[in-house]
Amino acid sequence: MHNNSNMEKEKDLIGIIVGGGPAPGINGVISAATIEAINQGKKVVGLIGGFKSLFEGQMNVMPLTIDGVSRIHAAGGSILRTSRDAPDNAKAKFKVLMSTLKKIGIKYLITIGGDGTLYMANWIEREARGSVSVVHTPKTIDNDIPLPGGFSTFGFQTARHVGVYIVNNIMEDARTMGRWYFITTMGRHAGHLALGMGKAAGATISLIPEEFGNGKLSFKRVADTLTGSIIKRLSMDRDFGVAILAEGISEMFDPEELSRYEDVIKNEKGELKLSEIQLGRLLRSFVNETLRSMGIKTDIFEKKIGYELRAANPVPYDVEYTRNLGYGAVRYLLKGGTGAMIVSYEGNLKPVPFVEMVDYCTGKIKIRKVDINTETYEVARKYMIRLEKEDFQGDRLKNLARVANMEPADFKARFEYLVSGNPY
Repeated sequence: MHNNSNMEKEKDLIGIIVGGGPAPGINGVISAATIEAINQGKKVVGLIGGFKSLFEGQMNVMPLTIDGVSRIHAAGGSILRTSRDAPDNAKAKFKVLMSTLKKIGIKYLITIGGDGTLYMANWIEREARGSVSVVHTPKTIDNDIPLPGGFSTFGFQTARHVGVYIVNNIMEDARTMGRWYFITTMGRHAGHLALGMGKAAGATISLIPEEFGNGKLSFKRVADTLTGSIIKRLSMDRDFGVAILAEGISEMFDPEELSRYEDVIKNEKGELKLSEIQLGRLLRSFVNETLRSMGIKTDIFEKKIGYELRAANPVPYDVEYTRNLGYGAVRYLLKGGTGAMIVSYEGNLKPVPFVEMVDYCTGKIKIRKVDINTETYEVARKYMIRLEKEDFQGDRLKNLARVANMEPADFKARFEYLVSGNPY
């Protein structure tokens, strides 16, 4: 802790704060920003514990020095820790947050986080009315902040890298044991991580929310998609496979229907707590039931991959990326900038104003989803083993029906809706 009375005497104090879940590369931003700020003659402090501490009026601060941060860029986690979600009464407590920043003496604020932190950064900048300059750096393993040029958010490349390593091992286990794995991974609003892991690992099938449209989604459709994949693999004499599932699929299920199978837990924002929904287990029971009714015996195991990825040591891509962002954030602030996110684009560091990141209709930060109409998504689909339109005719249909112990017409009636374009 730092003596606060001394701090209030400091001019132009730069504060760094981290929000949301951990992501590889946080320490790289902290390190680069601190070194550049001190080299420019500024004092730097870290605000420990994220926005939660500020909302509670706690002045948990850590003086940051070049010696203290010079080698942290290669380490996972966050030396300043972090916290999730604003309190229920955020509007009422926001004045406490602002007065705490003032007491600490923050003139410049660098926020590190995802869409929730970006929302907070925008809010602080608006309310500060020039008393605090704010810049944001985009962090999330979900990769769901719309950066120009399709650039990934920092942390995503490392999370995918570690995820692919794990999935490759599980795929070998599946082949060796003759079994299936349903692996759920993080991605509340978008399927970038699930698809990136599945595509790079060559998983059998990857399911993401975007492919199911925007409406309510039935368990049956998702379960049948997986069942179809298992049957198709069996028709190819392969009794094993790995399915990657984005946790955001759970958010599309009807909560009433979901509550019949799961105890629905909500987070502080009132959203379904996706990490608590046993998506893999839920789908495994549905698929097992369908396969048993066909006389097919398949071992299915479910696994979640998420927390293993968030605090990993960053790969060189994310180390370099975050050092760029930390430098760019300080340079932007000291040139008089505020109210923008720093992004790396075509070899340069440029600010994207907060106003461009906000959806005017909802007031929320825009979400970048997987565009399923791109050729890169088409490539992912081409290498998945799942039921396609051409499977419902000729010898292919007969072969699949034989595996399912059904008549071709019955198999077609049962599964063709999956490829008809009908969301239900």
